[in-house]
Amino acid sequence: MDMKKIGAFLKELRNEKGMTQEQLGERIGVSNKTVSRWETGNYMPPVDCLNILSGIYDISINEILAGERASGEVFTKIAEQNITVTLKELEKDCQKFEKKMKCILAVTTLLTIIILILLPMKTIKDVIVMILVIAVAFIANTLNIVAMAAKKEMLDNK
Repeated sequence: MDMKKIGAFLKELRNEKGMTQEQLGERIGVSNKTVSRWETGNYMPPVDCLNILSGIYDISINEILAGERASGEVFTKIAEQNITVTLKELEKDCQKFEKKMKCILAVTTLLTIIILILLPMKTIKDVIVMILVIAVAFIANTLNIVAMAAKKEMLDNK
């Protein structure tokens, strides 16, 4: 998606309706600075705002995301492109999330091993601390794995 093209299109649509950035912002529930950021292509409107903009401008979200009006075969092509881009972005986000979670998994495992190596294991208290450290690491790593699986399942279901 070309954010600059989308921004210019949003500005064009607003001007066609004869609205200022402030007036549009009031209708949507955002500041005129937020509208300005969208129109300069610095930020994308969130999905709920895209829905509102679609209604105000009487065009589809696909057309907004394409940065142009479309119909027929062109509309279908734009919709396919938007879906492809969105799915790629979701996949990229999922991969980033998975990398972060794997790092957390590695760090918690490493810290557990270090703590266990450093524990003197001379008293019953030391044994209890060791068991608690293992339990905390197990719980943290299990939650980590569950979060990764849930994220993957969510992406697979979309």
